[in-house]
Amino acid sequence: MKYSKQRELIYHCVKENPLHLTADAIYARLRKDHPNLSLGTVYRNLSQLVEHHMIRKISTPGEPDRFDGTLENHYHFHCTECGKVQDLFIDELDAIGGIVENQAKVSIQLVEMSFKGICSDCSNIEVS
Repeated sequence: MKYSKQRELIYHCVKENPLHLTADAIYARLRKDHPNLSLGTVYRNLSQLVEHHMIRKISTPGEPDRFDGTLENHYHFHCTECGKVQDLFIDELDAIGGIVENQAKVSIQLVEMSFKGICSDCSNIEVS
């Protein structure tokens, strides 16, 4: 993949942001300082970064794709109230692929697991 200043900006936006932004959110953040950046360029470069395993795409049915700069093994929690997606690093979950392989007699290549519920920020909100 050839070097591109715009791709580098997009890559760093994803890598440096733990919020798992959508393409539209990445575009909105970068457009402020880079008015010549187009939404099409953001989408195209995100696809290339995913294809080259530099970032991950998080797909959730009914929601826009989000992008994750953390490549190490982890899982996700999606808050159904605020929409926030956060990383989960839980060692005990790492064994799930082996359990599935043994019981289903299959070969697991990738485990993508997410959980949905209400985050601690939203569960602490008092209703008046």
